[in-house]
Amino acid sequence: MGAERVLPPGCVLYLYGAYQENGTHTSPNNEAFDKDLRRRNPEWGVRSLEDLTEFARAHGLELVGHIHMPANNLSLIFRRF
Repeated sequence: MGAERVLPPGCVLYLYGAYQENGTHTSPNNEAFDKDLRRRNPEWGVRSLEDLTEFARAHGLELVGHIHMPANNLSLIFRRF
């Protein structure tokens, strides 16, 4: 993960977008978006918040903020430890 290499300890990484929560899409639109992305490329798709958090933690980042935004998107704030 690039953030692990470039962010000094204490700095933040901000992500915004559609994510699955607890294994489910947050809206029918996000589910349709996920299907469209995966149709274009099976490696693409709406990611799981839990999987992303686990991946980030393994690369020195901790989820410190999780904010629901308009259009069923999320703002995610990670801090480098």
